[in-house]
Parts: sequence; structure tokens; C-alpha cells
Amino acid sequence: MNRAIKIILILVIVSITGCYYDSEERLYPKLSNPCDDTEVTFKGTVSAILQSCQTCHSNSNASSSGNGINLQDYSDVMTVVTNGKLMGSINHTSDYPMPKGGGKLLDCEIAQLQKWIDSGSLNN
Repeated sequence: MNRAIKIILILVIVSITGCYYDSEERLYPKLSNPCDDTEVTFKGTVSAILQSCQTCHSNSNASSSGNGINLQDYSDVMTVVTNGKLMGSINHTSDYPMPKGGGKLLDCEIAQLQKWIDSGSLNN
């Protein structure tokens, strides 16, 4: 009986640690499409990149888990763009690297966000 429990425990541990889901683009960024930063818009590019931030930084979650920082709407995003906190957090050069406890966004996503900011941060 003791041996059976050990085997079951090992199988559970292997199955939990063996489950790793990630996109091919994140696993092999050099093999995927090159970064396109020719037409970066808020609605088409920036909001899609920031979608992954909505778990903590949405209208409903920002006060409880997002330190009061909301990234759901253009005006909210502009608050952290204007004060420089968006790129500092995303580049991991601020006191609050984001995503919290995770790695940086893809280089292409960071470049697209920077291009949008450099182009005037338009609500387009």
C-alpha cells in the first residue's frame, strides 16, 4: 500500500509539473513572423497587448489586485503613459516590473508599445 501511494504521488507531481502551455510564438520567437511595427494603433495593437494585463488591471480588478492602476480604457492607459510608469514597468526598469512575478513581454510587443508612445499615443 505504501508503494502504491508513492507511485500515485510521483505521477501527480509529474503530471502537474509536466503541464506547460505556451504559444509557439513565445517559445520560439525567432521562428515566428517578424515584428510588425509599421501601423501600431491603440485599438488594434496596444489594447491587444494590454489584454493580458486585464487579470489585475481591469475596471473591476484594478482596486483590489492592480494597485489601483487600470489599463482597460484609453484614458486609463494614458495616465501611466504620461507619468512614464507603463514603459518602466514593462521594461522592468522601475520598482514595479510587470507582469508581476513574470517575465517581460515579447520584445516585439515592447517595441510596438514604444512606437505607439513615440508616435503620440493616439486614440486610434
